[in-house]
Amino acid sequence: MFRWYVVNTYSGHENKVKQNLEHRVVSLGQQRAVRQVVVPTESVSEMKDNQKVTVEKRTMPGYVLVNMELNEDSWGVVKGTPGVTGFVGSSQEPVPLTQMEVDRLLHKEVVTAPRARAQFSIGETVKVVSGPLSDFSGEISEINDDAAKLKVLVSIFGRETPVEVGFDQVKKL
Repeated sequence: MFRWYVVNTYSGHENKVKQNLEHRVVSLGQQRAVRQVVVPTESVSEMKDNQKVTVEKRTMPGYVLVNMELNEDSWGVVKGTPGVTGFVGSSQEPVPLTQMEVDRLLHKEVVTAPRARAQFSIGETVKVVSGPLSDFSGEISEINDDAAKLKVLVSIFGRETPVEVGFDQVKKL
C-alpha cells in the first residue's frame, strides 16, 4: 500500500537528495515501489529593490516527502541515498503521514495567494512613496506579515503619528 513518509536530510540539501533518490529508484529498478519524491515548498512574495518578487521557499527545511510502498528493498533504496539521515519515526518502523497531514504539507486543501514577506525590520527608517502621505519619512514600529502592512511613526505637525501602510507603499532609506 502506497503511503507518504517523511525522510530526514541535511538542511539545504533537499533538492540534491530528491535528485539522488529519483536517480537511485530508476537505477535500482524500484519504480514500482517509489512513486513520488517531493520537497515541500510555498510561493512567497518579497520586496526586492521596490519590486514584488515571488520566490519558492521550503516549508520544511531538512525534510523530503516520499510516496512509496514500504518494503525491505524500497526502505534500503531510500536509506542508502546520499544525504538521507533517516526516516521520521522509530528507527525500526517509519511512521506514515495521515492524508490530512499530506494535504496540508502539499497545499492541496486551499489555494491561496502567495503571502508577502517583510524585508523590513522594526526601528528601520522608511519613506512613504504612495498614498496620501507620500514623501513623508518615518520609523517602523510594527510589522504585520499576514496583512502585508507596516505601522510607521510619521512626524505630522511636530507629533509622531502612527500610520498603517502596505509593504509596497514604502521604500527603505
